[in-house]
Amino acid sequence: MFTGIVENIGQIENIEQDQGNLHFTLSCNFVSELKIDQSVLHNGICLTVVSISETSYRVTAIKETILVTTIGDWKIGQYINLERAMLFNGRLDGHIVQGHVDHVAKCVSIDWANGSTYYGFEFDSNSMHTTIDKGSITIDGTSLTVVDSGINTFKVAIIPYTQENTIFQYYKVGSVVNLEFDVIGKYVSKLMQIGKI
Repeated sequence: MFTGIVENIGQIENIEQDQGNLHFTLSCNFVSELKIDQSVLHNGICLTVVSISETSYRVTAIKETILVTTIGDWKIGQYINLERAMLFNGRLDGHIVQGHVDHVAKCVSIDWANGSTYYGFEFDSNSMHTTIDKGSITIDGTSLTVVDSGINTFKVAIIPYTQENTIFQYYKVGSVVNLEFDVIGKYVSKLMQIGKI
């Protein structure tokens, strides 16, 4: 379980193909604190630490993860939002994030507005998921609030701190991101879909 508050920006040092799996080696500033079997959120994807060296660690993505996220397009040198699993004796500063990506979305607009930045995104119009104004959304592991909700579009407003301390600083129009919709909203949507409410 995660909060969507990005802890560090890591960098991909190596990628290895192994049958249908991909192994990623990453560096970040908390490598020395990691343990094997620990869960770490990588751009919104929960991956397990499988090995650790002095300056880097390794995780593995299986075929299912590769099919439904942006991970298959990651490149050596790319920067990644990272968050370790939440502690239950701490504050929940973002919202409940599971690390299970629902869809990918494309950045369709970036607008600067006197100290903040509005990013617009579009996702598959056939999706059963939706957003609501002032609802929560996770974009590449970052917990954010929706400010302009459409049928399959939405915007978020980013403060300068988030811009500087996450990979939002690298987004351009056309960038593809991982989305995790609010878990409560997903249950409501499913219940409506099967006619229970």
